[in-house]
Amino acid sequence: MMRCFNIGVFIFYILFWCGCSTDNPIENDDESKADGPERVEEDPLAFPSAEGFGKDATGGRGGKVIFVTNLNDGGPGSFRWAVESTSGPRYVIFKVSGNIELNSKLVISQGDITIAGQTAPGDGISINQYPVIINADNVIIRYLRFRPGDEAGMEADALEGRFKKNIIIDHCSMSWCTDEAVSLYGNENTTVQWCLIYESLVNSAHDKGAHGYGGLWGGKRASFHHNLLAHHDSRNPRLREVEGDPFALTDLVDLRNNVIYNWGNNSCYGGEAMNVNIVNCYYKPGPATPSSKRERIIAIDKEINTSTHATYDIWGKFFIDGNIIDGSIRASDDNWTYGVLNQFHGKYGTITDEDIAHIKINSAHDIQNNVKTHSAEEAYEKVLEWAGASKARDEADLRVVSEVRSGQYTYEGSNGSTNGHIDSHTDVGGWPLLQSFDAPLDTDGDGIPDEWERLYKLDPDAPDAIGHNLSSAYDNIEVYINSLVKDISDGQY
Repeated sequence: MMRCFNIGVFIFYILFWCGCSTDNPIENDDESKADGPERVEEDPLAFPSAEGFGKDATGGRGGKVIFVTNLNDGGPGSFRWAVESTSGPRYVIFKVSGNIELNSKLVISQGDITIAGQTAPGDGISINQYPVIINADNVIIRYLRFRPGDEAGMEADALEGRFKKNIIIDHCSMSWCTDEAVSLYGNENTTVQWCLIYESLVNSAHDKGAHGYGGLWGGKRASFHHNLLAHHDSRNPRLREVEGDPFALTDLVDLRNNVIYNWGNNSCYGGEAMNVNIVNCYYKPGPATPSSKRERIIAIDKEINTSTHATYDIWGKFFIDGNIIDGSIRASDDNWTYGVLNQFHGKYGTITDEDIAHIKINSAHDIQNNVKTHSAEEAYEKVLEWAGASKARDEADLRVVSEVRSGQYTYEGSNGSTNGHIDSHTDVGGWPLLQSFDAPLDTDGDGIPDEWERLYKLDPDAPDAIGHNLSSAYDNIEVYINSLVKDISDGQY
């Protein structure tokens, strides 16, 4: 009799539990589901608007969050500390805006890093006085300014990197360098996109004398698209790899939808033994551009000095199409005849039909359709509207964009440079002041503000930066930092 009673009680509890389970609010209540975060299924990129060969960099994905809380050159909370004294996958988030005055060069030597300049509360960040050097793999840098100036009295690129892989630079502003503004070559899988690159210093601190150069660009699967190069005397850009290195024979450098304004002695040149596309770029001569160089798209070079080099006497292979030269209908309609074949240096003598057959290719080097390509005219408008650290454009960026539109210039150099080319950052008034605001409240310290977490139905009291509540592809903190510039990413396309 007791056994029957126990079995009956057991069956009763089983039925009761099953009945309750059908009303479980976690599993079956649609209203409860609606109260949780909405997760988007998507494919991962470095960030949603990443394009080109560097688009698959992962940066700090899955890692810790490091905060920049002051503008000091070093010590806890500084940008240098965040970059040089930490390792492993990490996000660098800013809780301050302003000018960071470096006392020495800053080297990114530990990879797997995402530097999210768009998180700075206020006018953003500028890295001044000394160069920033990328010496690591898997690096994402967005919405920063790199402006070394000439006070340190040294040769300095604003931003440089060689012999690394998986790098993407997005929406940065680079200027006032004593060497090149941006030099990235010898790397693999890289992108420089939507950047303002301007006013390299001409008669300044370089040991070799006059400079004023835009950049050295190259790489194996390297994309340079939707950038502005303005007010550089030369190297707009200079296409190169390490001299004589067979790397050049198998590289692929894609230039498209860039805007080049007011070059001096040279626009683009080089490309020894390289594989290059130049597609739908907009060339706008300015007051400093000599009449003999106004139609120049590129002056192609080959190495003729060192016969033992693997690249000796080898022309590169170029696809050049769709480029506009403002003020020259003929060069715009026929890029090759007027923008290329008329531009070779005299040291090469007569360029033969055999030379041309080797240099000119009729189909573009394959980039796997990894950049949404605009017409040159469309690119001109979009670059001027959206490029650079444009979440909060400062007075220098605004001025240069205005000068490109008007075809004019505002400043000249203090050491002999004219027509919009300068010799010191002080010639244009020095580094702009950048206003900082209070960082938004972040109770759990995960880098995502409380207000945003509540808006997207995350818990502001639970650190969940690397959760995937919101996206199958991106960490929660990535969704947040990408949302800060979504209007720009959407507008530029």
